[in-house]
Amino acid sequence: MSTRRPDWTPTPQAVENSRITDFARFASPRAGRDLVGDYHALWAWSVDDVNGFWAAVWDYFRLPERPAGPALAAEALPGGVWFPGSTLNYTAEVFRDRTGTDTAVITVTEDTGPVAITWHELRRQVASLAQALTELGVRMGDRVVGYLPNGVQAVVAFLATAGLGATWAVCGQDYTAAAAEARLAQLRPTVLIAATGSLHGGKHIDRRADVQALRDALPTLTATIAVGDAAGAVPGALSWSALTERDAELAPVPVPFDHPLWVVFSSGTTGRPKGIVHGHGGVVLEQLKNLGLHLGLRSGDRLLWHTTPSWMMWNVLVAGLLLGATPVCYEGSPAYPGTDALWRLAARLEVNVLGTSPGYLAACRKAGVRLADHHPASLERLGVTGSAFPADLQHWVAGELGSRTQVVCTSGGTDVVTAFLGAAPTTPVWAGELSAPCLGVAVEAFGPDGRPVRGEVGELVVLRPMPSMPLYFWDDPDGSRYRGAYFDVYPGIWRHGDWITITDHGSVILHGRSDATLNRHGIRMGSSDIYGPVEQLEEIAEALVVGVEQDGGGYWMPLFVTTTDGIDVDDVLSEKIRDAIRHDASPRHVPDEIIQAPGIPHTRTGKKLEVPVKRLLRGEARRSVVDPGSVDRPELIDWYAHIGAAHRRRDGTAAGSAASRSPNG
Repeated sequence: MSTRRPDWTPTPQAVENSRITDFARFASPRAGRDLVGDYHALWAWSVDDVNGFWAAVWDYFRLPERPAGPALAAEALPGGVWFPGSTLNYTAEVFRDRTGTDTAVITVTEDTGPVAITWHELRRQVASLAQALTELGVRMGDRVVGYLPNGVQAVVAFLATAGLGATWAVCGQDYTAAAAEARLAQLRPTVLIAATGSLHGGKHIDRRADVQALRDALPTLTATIAVGDAAGAVPGALSWSALTERDAELAPVPVPFDHPLWVVFSSGTTGRPKGIVHGHGGVVLEQLKNLGLHLGLRSGDRLLWHTTPSWMMWNVLVAGLLLGATPVCYEGSPAYPGTDALWRLAARLEVNVLGTSPGYLAACRKAGVRLADHHPASLERLGVTGSAFPADLQHWVAGELGSRTQVVCTSGGTDVVTAFLGAAPTTPVWAGELSAPCLGVAVEAFGPDGRPVRGEVGELVVLRPMPSMPLYFWDDPDGSRYRGAYFDVYPGIWRHGDWITITDHGSVILHGRSDATLNRHGIRMGSSDIYGPVEQLEEIAEALVVGVEQDGGGYWMPLFVTTTDGIDVDDVLSEKIRDAIRHDASPRHVPDEIIQAPGIPHTRTGKKLEVPVKRLLRGEARRSVVDPGSVDRPELIDWYAHIGAAHRRRDGTAAGSAASRSPNG
């Protein structure tokens, strides 16, 4: 057994007062055993007795009366049937027992705010817009779509749509009109709600031309609602202000548990983005569990997660309303006007839970930001997700924040709009590890023979249904795309596509995508195991590594790096990088080449494009490999394709070369 000590441990008082401990007391009589004080016992019960656990979540959070019978009436993957005969509505649950002058939502931009909106005013605006949408012909099952920044308007539009039983989808204005079209046009929407401008990095961006282009690409629209000071400059559009100024009665429509709530989209890097449909009941249950038990949110708490409406974390941010918490909607860069901007905002607003990415935290460390100088006394948890969180970076963050703030690393997906792996207020934290599988998630690591392994790298699989698994994919009538995405390797078992190790103390180590595995000399390694030692070097801003199978059995493993402060990758730095990998990762995974790149391409939600880059390096056609509209820096596509072509032209440069190359090499 491991003797490694955790980096953070909750105090007995924090455990005793936590919401998850209160839930364990509530659930213990149902489980027939004491679950208090033992997270792994609570987790084991949650996946062994799926019916008992999810019924307990329903009752603990006082959802509407449910019919008698099991929570999971038919267990199948895919196709589980949850709470048949029950009805509820996401919007109704947001506003249940909440009125008055308490703050519901706070909106902040780089140059304005904070602006608070009360529960009374939020309810009034949602009711006014719902009435306007009804007058525009929106009916249950119709689609209302948004092209909006992260502000209160997006929240109001979503809640009004959901209250009618219509289906919501949104793209942030970090997407071009063409990229938004690739997603939203699939849905054949009835109404578009779009902002005429956005703000990022100190720049006000006029979006009127994008709004017009998007309107032209959506022939099913019956109306466009324009948000912003320039709304009148969008010909034929209705005014957001006019449609949200009326007094109206909010009357959310009860819908079946699995009635479509929203469509969220896959990254779309390798083809048309998949529209993933989730239901009212599954999302409500999952987010009450996720935010209420794992993040410990309570009524009146403030949740600031830096995100855009294009990313599932926006959906999680808004779901704070289900707990009576206050989402802080921030439009802009977390590092403008200085790298510490997000921390200053968190301190100013006294947030209880702050969420960000490893990339932002790494930028803070390299910029010399002292987190302790901006550490609000209210901050109970720092959530970190979006990419691998290197252990040394987590050590630094934890050292800056001290023992009163838990650093919570999570991993999940747009597929289920929640986390598979994470932490709870009662779990210890080990740097470089995720504390535990989340409640209700029957996670295992499968070895090469398709059986569970411990202490070894394996495929992340989920053995039993979760209520927030997709209802279906949009435009997938026979379910073939859905089954192919998750169930093609292990029929009846969800395969997520990540490499993980479940440790002897119950935590989980994430190694990266299994479809981007580095299989060097027959030894498998995840890409994140390389990034950790490389990206901690002060000269390196970011890295990307891929393993490219070649004709004739060859294997080429280049490492692409971007540097800080204009540093060139010379022989000295190259050897320093190799030494870091050799000593801190694996001597068998020292790269064949270290190539200085002009940038590392990501999805719009910040994930490195490992598989598309691998395919570009192999020489596959660019159009079939990646949609430029889904990439944060589409100009990099040509650069990586050029590097691949140059490599294929060179003689004698198969795996084994130790050359370092410049961007023009």
